[in-house]
Amino acid sequence: MSAEYVLEMRNITKEYGQNAVLKNVTLRVKPGEIHALLGENGAGKSTLMNILFGMPVIHTTGGYQGELLLDGETTRILSPQHAMQQGIGMVHQEFMLIPGFTITENIKLNREISKPNIVSRILGEDLESLDMEAMRADARKALGSVGIAISEDTKIKGMPVGYMQFVEIAREIDKSGIRLLVFDEPTAVLTESEANQLIAVMKDIASRNIAIIFITHRLDEVMQAADTITILRDGKLAAVREKKDTSLVEMASLMIGRGDEGVIAIDAQAKTQKEQIALKVRDLHVDMPGEALHGIDIDVREGEFLGIGGLAGQGKVGLPNGIMGLYPARGEVEFFGEPLPLNDAKSSLKRGIAMVSEDRRGVGLLLDQPIEDNIVFNAMQVNGDFLVGPKFMQLRNGKQVRAFATKMIKELDIRCQSPTQHTGTLSGGNQQKVCVASALALNPKFLFVSEPTRGIDIGAKHLVLETLVRLNREMGLTIVMVSSELMELRSVCDRIAIVAEGKIADILEPNSSDASYGLAMSGLKAEGGEAL
Repeated sequence: MSAEYVLEMRNITKEYGQNAVLKNVTLRVKPGEIHALLGENGAGKSTLMNILFGMPVIHTTGGYQGELLLDGETTRILSPQHAMQQGIGMVHQEFMLIPGFTITENIKLNREISKPNIVSRILGEDLESLDMEAMRADARKALGSVGIAISEDTKIKGMPVGYMQFVEIAREIDKSGIRLLVFDEPTAVLTESEANQLIAVMKDIASRNIAIIFITHRLDEVMQAADTITILRDGKLAAVREKKDTSLVEMASLMIGRGDEGVIAIDAQAKTQKEQIALKVRDLHVDMPGEALHGIDIDVREGEFLGIGGLAGQGKVGLPNGIMGLYPARGEVEFFGEPLPLNDAKSSLKRGIAMVSEDRRGVGLLLDQPIEDNIVFNAMQVNGDFLVGPKFMQLRNGKQVRAFATKMIKELDIRCQSPTQHTGTLSGGNQQKVCVASALALNPKFLFVSEPTRGIDIGAKHLVLETLVRLNREMGLTIVMVSSELMELRSVCDRIAIVAEGKIADILEPNSSDASYGLAMSGLKAEGGEAL
């Protein structure tokens, strides 16, 4: 008798050093079902799939604890090649296609069909010729199964991204012995009609008794396609639901639902909200790879602490990078009532807008330079501060630089030996505070802070957030903070705008329900569930 489940991952635990990214997670998938796997960024979905596919990152970091069964038999998948031999395939979010090859060549790569020739009959089968006609026939059949009417001889380069996604699926379908397919955010690059077509293809594949794990952030598609839903949260199993027994609101709440868990208590004084608009954004488009914006409108009031949240790759990081001229942008932006030119970083800085980048090591800091030089460098370049002498021969004012750096070190509690210590030798949290000090040296009226707590420990997170709140409450600095940590945004912000698929999905109060946040992060609104 065949096993009830094609895949069981029982009590899976995975640790990287002291950090447990999966904690006793169980996933069970039946043959022929579409099983949705949901969770925020960092919930553990990718790690679970890395274990399923035997990725090297798992084996080179101590392996994992727990049991993996295929058709009821315990197994240990040693490599992606081994996973493929076991009948497990994956449709990747990032295309794994070779642009210069045709569709046929991509579909049959490493599984080519050959035929004998005169030389091979004498010297051996290694010298057989490719049977292009047989491979084209297989490719045509696979393309037909996903509903794509395109020549199998078409090269990948230049094809629409939607077609590329279907070629990825066709390649997996063409493999013999497939019993489980993983779809990783397959609709992220598709139009609405293409997404509907893909869901129809998934259902057709499932009807052939092939199981599907469907990883997506679009909850409406889960309700449209899935049979069963597993939800991860913070590396733990939050819930398993049959689709008929759940709803969009419950799924959204389960994805986010920490209650007060994870909130960082910040002693923030109440403040009177000002009415003047500091930053007015209309129809802003930003061409930032992986974080593009597709026409957003938002107003930031003077003295406000506004949060920008959302899942990775949805566009939240595009807002500060576009306005600060780091990536091409178009639209209309006003700063305190005056038009702000886009694609001109120096103009934004001179107007009084500063930014702490999410890439502190690549963009924000000169790691092999002293702390004091990192703090004043931008102010010297943009405003001509901390310099002495006539304009044609200005020199660094060492005394002024030292005094200001010492003041910032004290006020921001930067843990260091002296202002001359190289910045690269500091901890992540202290490097982040140097970035904040560098922004404050510009004497800004408005501050963008992007992922300020990424990669730093809980104590440093508290200090960084407390510093930002103090700058906002005591100095009246208008702050827009972009973060993947929703609970941190809810701890410190006045309002939180959630970005999904390059647009503002909703603007919420910090005490709005978990379900409201979960729906917004999926591109939906709680009031009616209409996709934005």
